[in-house]
Amino acid sequence: MSYTALYRKFRPTEFADVKGQDHIITTLQNQIKANRIGHAYLFCGTRGTGKTTVAKIFAKAVNCEHPVDGSPCGECAMCRSIAAGTSMNVIEIDAASNNGVDNIREIREEVAYRPTEGRFKVYIIDEVHMLSIGAFNALLKTLEEPPEYVIFILATTEVHKIPITILSRCQHYDFKRISIETISDRLKELMIEEQVEVEDKAIRYVAKAADGSMRDALSLLDQCIAFYLGQKLTYDNVLEVLGAVDTDVFSQLLRNIIRRDVPKVLDTVEELVMLGRELTQLSVDFTWYLRNLLLMKTSDNIEDVLDVSTENMQQLKEEAEMIETDMLLRYIRIFSELSGQLKYASQKRVLLEVALIKLCTPAMEVDQDSLLDRIRAVEEKLEQGVPAGAVQERVVYVQGDGTDSPASKGPKPELPKAVPDDIKEVVKNFRPIADEASGLLRTFLKKARLSLGGDNRLMIVMPGAMEAEVVGREDHRQELEDLIENRIGKKVEVEVRHVEEGRHFEDTFADLEKYINMEIIVED
Repeated sequence: MSYTALYRKFRPTEFADVKGQDHIITTLQNQIKANRIGHAYLFCGTRGTGKTTVAKIFAKAVNCEHPVDGSPCGECAMCRSIAAGTSMNVIEIDAASNNGVDNIREIREEVAYRPTEGRFKVYIIDEVHMLSIGAFNALLKTLEEPPEYVIFILATTEVHKIPITILSRCQHYDFKRISIETISDRLKELMIEEQVEVEDKAIRYVAKAADGSMRDALSLLDQCIAFYLGQKLTYDNVLEVLGAVDTDVFSQLLRNIIRRDVPKVLDTVEELVMLGRELTQLSVDFTWYLRNLLLMKTSDNIEDVLDVSTENMQQLKEEAEMIETDMLLRYIRIFSELSGQLKYASQKRVLLEVALIKLCTPAMEVDQDSLLDRIRAVEEKLEQGVPAGAVQERVVYVQGDGTDSPASKGPKPELPKAVPDDIKEVVKNFRPIADEASGLLRTFLKKARLSLGGDNRLMIVMPGAMEAEVVGREDHRQELEDLIENRIGKKVEVEVRHVEEGRHFEDTFADLEKYINMEIIVED
């Protein structure tokens, strides 16, 4: 016989097996015992908390020939046929794929016929929030005045999407997230039954990772058991399967941020994107990693609170010594804001990279909590012998035999300032110049438009404020000026602006690329 996943094998078949939803189970059992069964129920709650399972048990209980204390006996013909999925009395509908008006009209036609066996026809509509507006309207009349032998059970994870006209016709039951203790106790029972040896700490970590979902907990435990098949499942084993890789990546990312090493930080993002990591979840996970680090930094004897391995605990202690509390609070603020922005963003990678660059470059921010970090960055540069005004060491390279080497350590010669004709030359060659820029700057310059800001000033106009903030950074602006100087041998000042929201580029700026063959006149 083929293998059955744990969450399917141990799916509850009676109310007593359902864990963590006692407030709902007691109510339903009392209704069955007192014969006060409603005609429409709405079960809502997060995934894996028992909504569909309770609906099926309830369908068996109302049709059971010999119910025991409000629960199905599991032995009669009706209980067995419903459990096997062959009963005509219990109809399960997936509203995600059957969400049209025609699907609901079929139900309205079917409810006219009495059940061939048993007392009730039970319609279980899963993910009911996926129904169209027309389908909801078609369901209204039947839901309001159904025949006495019909029960509707609607299940959803997004109750806010249900029309109020539907909500008012149903008994509403909220399925809570299941506590870590309840999940842990259930997993211990099942592992004894499965004869699998698992450490208590490992089971607790799985329960925590499940985030209140019994089904997720069983799926994660199934995965861990398969990885260490035939062996005792230890806490460190579980961490290796579920989280150790991420922890190593976050540790590497944080250490590069602390060193303000932007290229390596962006390389890490590139690796994560190529590995297929979902960037919204990545930002949430990194925020939690920073939260653990903050607890380690601000509390004593925190080991019992943090569910991390001994190796990772030592790693957190090292990093807590490397970073100040105010820096951590700033990092958490930036990533908390980022998590909200990423949900609706089309350019998630760009937003993530900008947030990471902000962490590495506190001078980009003017918030009060960034001031200490900005002062700290200046002090670090002074300790390294770098002038406080310099954002980054600038070295001019010349092309040799395939390798780059510093051209000179002496001062650069003073170049003559550009004139409008020189600006023309820059405009003609701007795209090749932009292609020589470093990775992030090169990417953003693809969206740039060109305008004139004065005799020797080139205006780079970006479509939005976020892009202008990145291109306008002191090091990026200086890099672009150096590339232009190397191309024309003249001094050109670069100014970065952005198009105001609701306006077009042509409303405010003259497009130099459009007028490149015309004489450029600068008005005083």
